[in-house]
Amino acid sequence: MPSYRVTLAVGALAPGTAPDAVLPEAARLAGERTVVEAQDVRLLRGVPCAVVRYGAAEDTEAVDVAHHVVDGLRDTVEVRSSVVTRRDGGRWTPIA
Repeated sequence: MPSYRVTLAVGALAPGTAPDAVLPEAARLAGERTVVEAQDVRLLRGVPCAVVRYGAAEDTEAVDVAHHVVDGLRDTVEVRSSVVTRRDGGRWTPIA
């Protein structure tokens, strides 16, 4: 089963939301649809990002998982952007 990841550029938090609550919630949401392989926080070009890696049978399933995560976070945090990538050998390839 291929590995995918969704990278979420995180913006403003909802009132009462702790910054350290965003990543576990993103991973929990992905886990409702698939097996989560890893989770991480990164700073990309000065923007904080939550990254969740997971397995999916195909690209469309991976995109559905990512949409579920983004939709589930809407009341918690501003998701400025999201990108889904697929592991192809030694690199991550963006998928539409």
